[in-house]
Amino acid sequence: MGTRRRRATEAEANALASGIRLRIIRLTYSEALTNKELAQRLGRDPATTLHHVRKLVQTGFLEPQPRRRGNRGAQEIPYRSTGLSWALDSAGGDTRLREAMLEAYLAEVAELEPGELQQWRFVAQVPADQRQEFENRLQELLEDFKSRPVDPDAERMAVYIGMYPSR
Repeated sequence: MGTRRRRATEAEANALASGIRLRIIRLTYSEALTNKELAQRLGRDPATTLHHVRKLVQTGFLEPQPRRRGNRGAQEIPYRSTGLSWALDSAGGDTRLREAMLEAYLAEVAELEPGELQQWRFVAQVPADQRQEFENRLQELLEDFKSRPVDPDAERMAVYIGMYPSR
């Protein structure tokens, strides 16, 4: 695997424990967006969005890009994801992060047009001695595509995978 993961600090875990912040990180993955642009895409108030942007900058998940002039000549600061969230181990018992990931996923799916979502759901019976291999291969596949250069003309896709005991 290419990315060495580490456990999130308390501040990082707190920053990620918000569905809206996870969406901001995803939106700024391949393009820098201003607070105003983020607020518009998220259907949120710019002041509320700025609060979340500042928290993400403070904890290293976003970094400000060079200032630019907006449509009306005002100075704007675009923000871009640093990729830090990909390097953090999301395993563990923090229910806030689990809930935030699901919240972000549900909000994004709710905005889709009929037919835009492809879903697969299945139960895999993986022997205990093969489980680590199963998890590693999933991680390697995601890591491979994450590490490829960003093609600005390519369609962006979000991927959500949940793995849990089937009872």
